[in-house]
Amino acid sequence: MPVRPHALVIPFLLAGLSGCTHPDGPPNQTPPSQTPPAPEASSGYTPKPGWATERFAVAAANPLATEAGYQILKAGGSALDAAVAVQMVLTLVEPQSSGIGGGAFLLHWDGETVSALDGRETAPAAANENLFIKADGKPMEFQEAVVGGRSVGVPGTVKMLEQAHRQYGRLPWRELLQPAIRLAEEGFEISPRLHGLLKADPSLRGNPPAAAFYYQPDGSPWPVGHRLRNPALGAVLKNIADNGSDAFYRGANAQALVRQVTEHHNAGAMTLSDLEVYKPRQRDPLCNLWQKRYQVCGFPPPSSGHITQMQILGILDQLSPLPALDQGVPSAEFLHRYTEAARLAYADRAKYLADPDFVPVPGRTWNSMLAPKYLKQRAELIGPRSMGTAKPGDPGEMPIAFASQPTQPEYGTSHISIVDANGNALAMTTTIEQAFGSRLLNDGGTGLPGGYLLNNELTDFAFEPRDAQGRPVANRVEPNKRPRSSMSPTLVFDASGEQLLASVGSPGGAAIIHFTAKTLLGMYGWGLDAQRAIELPNFGSFNGPTVLEAERFPPATVEALKARGHEVNETEMTSGLQAIQRTGSGWFGGADPRREGVVMGD
Repeated sequence: MPVRPHALVIPFLLAGLSGCTHPDGPPNQTPPSQTPPAPEASSGYTPKPGWATERFAVAAANPLATEAGYQILKAGGSALDAAVAVQMVLTLVEPQSSGIGGGAFLLHWDGETVSALDGRETAPAAANENLFIKADGKPMEFQEAVVGGRSVGVPGTVKMLEQAHRQYGRLPWRELLQPAIRLAEEGFEISPRLHGLLKADPSLRGNPPAAAFYYQPDGSPWPVGHRLRNPALGAVLKNIADNGSDAFYRGANAQALVRQVTEHHNAGAMTLSDLEVYKPRQRDPLCNLWQKRYQVCGFPPPSSGHITQMQILGILDQLSPLPALDQGVPSAEFLHRYTEAARLAYADRAKYLADPDFVPVPGRTWNSMLAPKYLKQRAELIGPRSMGTAKPGDPGEMPIAFASQPTQPEYGTSHISIVDANGNALAMTTTIEQAFGSRLLNDGGTGLPGGYLLNNELTDFAFEPRDAQGRPVANRVEPNKRPRSSMSPTLVFDASGEQLLASVGSPGGAAIIHFTAKTLLGMYGWGLDAQRAIELPNFGSFNGPTVLEAERFPPATVEALKARGHEVNETEMTSGLQAIQRTGSGWFGGADPRREGVVMGD
């Protein structure tokens, strides 16, 4: 249900913990993790100025999508109206990251209450925990599982946005889809980023409709600036505009979607019934006091983003004061503390966080994992040298002894932040999972060129459902279950919860948590504006090596971490952060220089 942020008194506030028992023995140790691969390849670094506005602002991952949201706001639309327009355009112009073939988490503020709408994909009713286990009993390789129908979850974005529009929309639904329909029919110029990702992708050419649409006859992608028309997507969106979500979940589109999933050689088990019965969920957002000054609101499970992010920030608070930046970048002392806190938080994430409709909650409340006493216990495990790999803690009584999920790849998303002229705001993170999803391009049954890509969201479930002792992994595949996510749409308020201060979020797979936490630290720990906070170099740990954005940290910092026992991995960390923060005269928006996003507003 919607809640006022200040009404959730869970600010690292719980004074005590429930009994911490594990009936089946001690906690399972998380296996050593490797650094996850970058969710999407890098496409360069383009400095951006940041954008000041007075009345409203929209930040999205592609200028055409931002423009669509801006025009809706100019026409008197709400933040939610603008988000619908942005998402539909992103389906067209940023097909690798999100779209109507995937899912989304929406965090919405109407000036009084925060609402959390869950449009996450679900496993088909016929799926089971051995979905990714081969005949020899071993799990599939990740890419083997991704490509084809096996990985496709029941999409949730369209139905969730329709439900949200009923609650928070001002303009007619049909009007919100017109920018995307117009661009699909008239075409858009392929951007450098889309061109580069099409060129690098090893699997999309294997899908004949996608190969014919995105590539030239010689197999090379259409060049930068090529005007790409998508008549199939235009027709699908027209039908949705006229007939609502039924046009997606029933009829020709649904039949074409199920046919693609079930007739692929790597087939899935989705049925027309799975699509017809899909329902978005309205969940209770989590709002936590941070630094005794800010209420930070985010999504509960099946997203792991908010809990893991706030565990890290809460543990850092136990180790205060926050070390200052060193020559404009995070210092070795800060990075040591942060990555040790991250190891502890990701160990808990691997064991406890999954769809709450299927797994028990530690201590009967997710906030047992954010209680001050528990975070203090975890912080006391941080010493002068790196622990390397952390074990999960005991945040509260559990009726089942779960195994920790081994590390596996998690991939891409897109993020939208919007504030409208009436004080409504949202943070929405949206996804089809890996770049280009399952590599299945669905024409919606239109028979026309183009269409939209289907997600590979089921690979966010654990491939190995149980450990060697037979203990289940909380995030294993089960019928109608929603896979665990790292998406972290975040709204920040003052301590009272009365005044919105910021909307923040990012794509980035498992690193979304780090990217968003970094931006919060930049804005509210180091006093930077949104653009400068986004530009800070990225860093983190997934309960394995310390990961630093390549060529962004001084050699002395790297050596200082190694001297503390850290295994340091310098690599690309391609965030796609968007942030809008309140200023004395209005709003200031930032967009990640690592991607193509921009901010617009008046």
